[in-house]
Amino acid sequence: MLSLFRTFLCFALLAFAVPTVPACAADASAAEVQTIITGQIEAFRHDDGAKAYSFASRDIQMMFPNPDMFMNMVRSGYAAVYHPQQFQFGPFSTNGDRLQQIVEITAADGTAWTAEYSLSRAPDGTLKITGCRLSKRPGVGA
Repeated sequence: MLSLFRTFLCFALLAFAVPTVPACAADASAAEVQTIITGQIEAFRHDDGAKAYSFASRDIQMMFPNPDMFMNMVRSGYAAVYHPQQFQFGPFSTNGDRLQQIVEITAADGTAWTAEYSLSRAPDGTLKITGCRLSKRPGVGA
């Protein structure tokens, strides 16, 4: 009886010892991506640098080694997403392990922008923002 218990215990431990493989980025839904982007924009709106920074990929965090440097970059180069009047989601697409989400933004000054966000899975399985390309929408806003 004891050896049967030991055998069962060994199999149980092995089952938990096998590492799980994180889901690929393409398995993410538009809703999951939009939750990440909304979380970062809300963190910007509340000047919560640590939280906003937590949504950024490791590559971005390596370029801006702390939340203060990251927030300074956002304030100076991405004012439209820093404190937007409003934003709404446009098309969502996948390209391999890369996810793209279009966001239509009205900046604090009333100008209209399109933000093209890219996201991918981090090694821990979480989705992270890998980039945001802003372009002003012609003929819209001030």
